[in-house]
Amino acid sequence: MKYNSIEPFIPSGKDFEKSKKLFLALGFDIKWENGGYAGFQKDGCKFILQDYDDKHFAENLMIRITVSDLDEFWQEISKKNLEIEFNIKLKEPTTFPYGREVNLIDIAGVCWHIAQGD
Repeated sequence: MKYNSIEPFIPSGKDFEKSKKLFLALGFDIKWENGGYAGFQKDGCKFILQDYDDKHFAENLMIRITVSDLDEFWQEISKKNLEIEFNIKLKEPTTFPYGREVNLIDIAGVCWHIAQGD
């Protein structure tokens, strides 16, 4: 027996529709949607956006995604003005003791760590 994947449920914050638009702008596709849930996917990365708003929970949730080229990722998203359009926080590639990554705080307050990896 082996584990095949993990798909976390991510809170949308107060504006489910705007959160969906943010993840579409980040390059994800909606694969399905039903009753306050939307399944997002980009290549092998999947998560379920949930129409749920709990600021305390969201601000204590962190998700790590790896991309094939962090600099290319940064070049693509930095020109989209996501901070202004979606009122999010976005930090350029930064080296931390555990690796180099881009940090994004989404609409709900979830911290996404985007790092280069396999």
